[in-house]
Amino acid sequence: MEFKDYYKILGISQTASADEVKKAYRKLAIKYHPDKNPNDKTAEEKFKEISEANEVLKDETKRKEYDGLADDYKNYQQTGGKQGFNGFSQGNQNYQSRSNAGQSFDEDSFADFFATMFGGHTGNAKSRAQTAPKGQDFDADIEISLEEAYLGTTRQVQLETQKLAMKIKPGISEGQVLRIKGKGGKGANGAPDGDLTITVHVTLHPLFKRKEHDLYCTIEVDLYNAILGGKTELKTLKGKINIAVTKETANGKVVRLKKMGMPIFNKPEEFGDLYATITIKMPTHLSEKELELFNQLALLHHGQTA
Repeated sequence: MEFKDYYKILGISQTASADEVKKAYRKLAIKYHPDKNPNDKTAEEKFKEISEANEVLKDETKRKEYDGLADDYKNYQQTGGKQGFNGFSQGNQNYQSRSNAGQSFDEDSFADFFATMFGGHTGNAKSRAQTAPKGQDFDADIEISLEEAYLGTTRQVQLETQKLAMKIKPGISEGQVLRIKGKGGKGANGAPDGDLTITVHVTLHPLFKRKEHDLYCTIEVDLYNAILGGKTELKTLKGKINIAVTKETANGKVVRLKKMGMPIFNKPEEFGDLYATITIKMPTHLSEKELELFNQLALLHHGQTA
């Protein structure tokens, strides 16, 4: 049996980091994926080979055992099969060479051992299906508006062979990751398909700032309403509403509107609050009469406070 150099298969060095293993596998998996190479047996075998390599090297325990196995096999080749194979353990099972049991270690025994340890292409079809690597996980990013995050929405996600309608529930947060099982790459030899993970990005809004479930905004109130009291219109994500302005409202006063914030994800009946900061809008282009009245008010006010 020819020894499978998993590092060579993925085009990486033996000192490659876990991230380098992942990147190398993804690049090759995309290139040789059966969906991109229909009826291409060479590409199919290559895909199985790189999937097998990734399945071992991405797992720290399997990788250490594989490295030890590689060293023993090289010694076996260099000594012409005269040096025994020491074996090692995986999980609760102990694997030893036939030489340890009084038998010679040959390539057939190595092939059996390799298939048992790592799910190689030796052995019967059933064992291959049990040990074959899971399909590749796919990643995607989608962008939605704050209004869509508030109401919920759907997005079409283009996969390799199909379009998927992705339903996004109300209250989704910036950077929240959604996972759909079985919508990734096809698993090799009957193994489970990979998953699709989608990262949601919520665009900035011109009126509202979001902090978790609460919304923050500013609202302009004209001077007369601020002094005399009244009502003013406020735009919310639920629609326009009128809010009461109390007499002598100060600039910068914050009005809290309960349950007018964002819905809480997976809790459709619960909402955050909306905090509106009042800014006083000063009148401009005053007439002579208005200026005269303001002068009278000023004199009256100063006379009262003198």
